[in-house]
Amino acid sequence: DAAAPVVAASWAVEVPAHGTATVEWTVDVEHRATVVQAAEGLPEWDGVTVHSGDARLGRWVQRALDDLSGLRMATTARPDDPFLAAGAPWFFTLFGRDSLWAARFLLPLGTDIAGSTLRLLASLQGTVSDPETAEQPGKIMHELRPGAFSMPGESLNLPPLYYGTVDATPLWICLLNDAWHWGLPDAEVVALLPHLEAALGWMRDSGDSHDDGFLSYVDETGHGLANQGWKDSGDSIQWRDGSLAEGPIALCEVQAYAYQAAIGGAELLEAFGRPGAAEWRTWAANLRARFRASFWIDSPEGRYPAVALDAHKRPVDTVTSNIGHLLGTGLLNDEESALVAARLVSTELNSGFGLRTMSTDSTGYWPLSYHGGSVWTHDTAIAINGLGRAGFGAEAGILIDGLLAAAESFGYRMPELHSGDSAAEFPVAVPYPAACRPQAWSAAAAISVLGTVLGLAPDREAGTVASTPITPALLGSVTILP
Repeated sequence: DAAAPVVAASWAVEVPAHGTATVEWTVDVEHRATVVQAAEGLPEWDGVTVHSGDARLGRWVQRALDDLSGLRMATTARPDDPFLAAGAPWFFTLFGRDSLWAARFLLPLGTDIAGSTLRLLASLQGTVSDPETAEQPGKIMHELRPGAFSMPGESLNLPPLYYGTVDATPLWICLLNDAWHWGLPDAEVVALLPHLEAALGWMRDSGDSHDDGFLSYVDETGHGLANQGWKDSGDSIQWRDGSLAEGPIALCEVQAYAYQAAIGGAELLEAFGRPGAAEWRTWAANLRARFRASFWIDSPEGRYPAVALDAHKRPVDTVTSNIGHLLGTGLLNDEESALVAARLVSTELNSGFGLRTMSTDSTGYWPLSYHGGSVWTHDTAIAINGLGRAGFGAEAGILIDGLLAAAESFGYRMPELHSGDSAAEFPVAVPYPAACRPQAWSAAAAISVLGTVLGLAPDREAGTVASTPITPALLGSVTILP
């Protein structure tokens, strides 16, 4: 603001020969237009420590939990419902997808942040259809800011409350179901059941923008996000020859989220005596069959799922990390899961420091491309979790070792993303210049990896958690202290 006052301060400092001097200063800022603020109290993970045979895991977890405590925020409208801000400095606010994944990763440490995140997003759930904000009835929002957001030199211009995301709604349902299994009290679940029904309704009634039975997206305004999955940069969905896919776009991983959401939603409806469970199980079965018929591509190197279907319902043939999100969701059968598992640990996708977002055999691949060859910690952690759930312990171990090597490279504060350059060529992971650090889902990924190493699975009825460590054993003994 050109009218804002300028305050200058100066002081003299004397540094003795061969000595040191320290100057400290603090500034308290009151921003009356802000929509978020620091969360009160201590997080449920306060005091948790982890020790393992491989010290890197414990160090990563400790750094991650400290960072997550710093990323705990609340909205000014609902100060009692904390969430995890997406990341500092660029995304220090509420993002539906990011906050949901971070809370989901943290479930082994408690359900408090999951419950408050679910309630906060439910309070902002869409009620009307508005192309300008991308709001639709039942839809979960994408991001919240104090004012409109634009980027110099680009056509992007987003409203303060923006709903341009295709995956936050099924992910909200998945978190609700997972949190219930991990012990979220029934009373909290019951209060959210109307929002669950609205979110399921969005998947059926509005999420399919192409009327082909798949969840898909398209920006109707010309100044919103062109891509509305987690890879939301403008060039993230492209053909193997480097050309961009035309929308509406149906992403492969979003269909997996939707399948899991329909099954989990049906379970909750049935458990709490609400109608519709059979309908949603049928809906999920039909989606699974359509996916098998439409997304799989035959190639000389073997079959694999397309990253997406384009506007003409053609499978976009780039090999990407998105396929890792399909594992463990129930969308794939055993044979398909084995094909995906083998592809994930191939030298084209596995950098040795994590999973590349795009395969090196694609024309558009570049190791420092935001979504076209870089490595995102949370993305790799999702694949690791799926591999563990699907019984591919050896493949999960390969990717875990890569993330631990990357964590060591960054002093255990994992950035939003890093380069996809190969560990065979570089002794340490190469940083991405403008990455957020810390980033909520990159930090929370440490807990997801810990859960996969231990093979943690909750038994809601018994009130216990079973541990079936992945094999072969990777990190020796692991101890968690509250």
